[in-house]
Amino acid sequence: MRTILAAAGVTAILSTTLAACGNGDAATDGYGAAGGPSTPGSVQSPAEPSNLIAWSTCTDIERPDGQAPAKPDPSLQCGKLQVPLDYAKPTGETLDIAVIRIRATGPGRRLGSLVFNFGGPGASGVDTLARAYKVFGTLRARYDLVSFDPRGVERSSGVRCGDNQIMDRFTSMDSLATTPAQQAEMDRTIKEFADACERTSGKVLPYVGTVNAARDMDRLREAVGDRRLNYFGISYGTQLGAVYATQFPKNVGRFVLDAPLDPSVGLDKRTLVQTAGFQHAYEAFLKDCVKGPGQCELGSDVTIANKNVDSFLADLQKNPLPVRDRKLTQGLANTGVVAALYSKLTWPLLEHALGQGLKGDGRILLALSDSYNGRKPDGSYSSLMSSFPAISCVDTAERPTPQELATTQADAVKISPLFASQGMGSICAAWPVPGSDEARKVNAAGSAPIVVIGGTGDPATPYQWAPKLAEELGTGVLVTYKGEGHGAYLSGDTCVKKVIDTYLIDGKTPSKGITCSAS
Repeated sequence: MRTILAAAGVTAILSTTLAACGNGDAATDGYGAAGGPSTPGSVQSPAEPSNLIAWSTCTDIERPDGQAPAKPDPSLQCGKLQVPLDYAKPTGETLDIAVIRIRATGPGRRLGSLVFNFGGPGASGVDTLARAYKVFGTLRARYDLVSFDPRGVERSSGVRCGDNQIMDRFTSMDSLATTPAQQAEMDRTIKEFADACERTSGKVLPYVGTVNAARDMDRLREAVGDRRLNYFGISYGTQLGAVYATQFPKNVGRFVLDAPLDPSVGLDKRTLVQTAGFQHAYEAFLKDCVKGPGQCELGSDVTIANKNVDSFLADLQKNPLPVRDRKLTQGLANTGVVAALYSKLTWPLLEHALGQGLKGDGRILLALSDSYNGRKPDGSYSSLMSSFPAISCVDTAERPTPQELATTQADAVKISPLFASQGMGSICAAWPVPGSDEARKVNAAGSAPIVVIGGTGDPATPYQWAPKLAEELGTGVLVTYKGEGHGAYLSGDTCVKKVIDTYLIDGKTPSKGITCSAS
């Protein structure tokens, strides 16, 4: 299960990491507009979409641990933007897009709004920005910081796929099926999940794709009063930004696409490239762990450490580890490993989590997995693990056959038995609504320069996708970050921050071929 949803995991880790760096308990809020908002996420009766946002105090953002903050943060304003459910029927049914704003502080002239998408697909921009906005303090001096829950996410008609028990079965699946019986069980679990998505959220499923989200983002640009959209997209947010630039090239302002996806890549290729990316990150983690003699909890050298971890995870397939009233499966443990590989900052936590696992204590690995999966302490889930496949499968016409999935898995196993899977294709094969390849075709000819920044040690969006996206856009300007982790700006690297801040604030486009080495 873990690698199937690899890109989504960045959002959970991103929220937690950013909160630690910035303002983890800052917000009270989330969603609320003057005049009394309708139920968050509801589809409204036919009405002419409005471009007005009635801003008011935010009222429903939780901390990363699922608890309400101690007090409201007066810096945060929330509202809703009404958009068509189906853009082919602009005067038909509508849905509400939840939006958050944090006003510019100065000093200096306000440059407008800077809209963020933090990835996924399926990340709540409202929650993430509320927890993390202090990280972007330099940019906030000149911009209003704005984000939103894209359609199909949380407050914006968030996709739900059944009850907590269905979600538990789905997220705890093992990574690989090695026997026909295991494959049949995995297929049943995925079908149960997909059927629950249709049953619970069938009305919005056909309309939650990236193309419609880009259209929503142009409505948001109009609503905040900007002639051009200034945008900062991370991970999946780079695809959303690229699709926006393709649809509205003349409306592109200052654009940063960090940790880019290559939208043109098919499901099988994406699975194999990400499998290799996580294997590379894992090997770097092990080398870092054992560099001090006798210090690594996993073993004295890379070979021994790797063997110990492999043995531990293999045993979980037959004997899941009890953790209070739950069990740590191989799938959940692998998810915990992947979660901690997104950032070098969490490598020490991964060492300790695996070290405790080897001693029979799976609590830390399970906590990492829960954070990645959006599972709250009360056993309920955010919409992340439902929104992610919903958006991903609408964004592709691919519906792989069992034979094609088996080939993908076999090829992935050759790259990394630890991180191999059938990929997102196993879910899209069972998805209840058709998809389209429109979001996979990008060309921003005629737009302003778009900064594309890729990291050479990024496990989830490997570096090779950065120059490819820059080329596909036609107006892309490539920046290379030589460092580990998912996302260059959030690494805290001073060179990267200077390049991006100078571009966004002063409008100075980075010089061709610029490279930042990790500081």
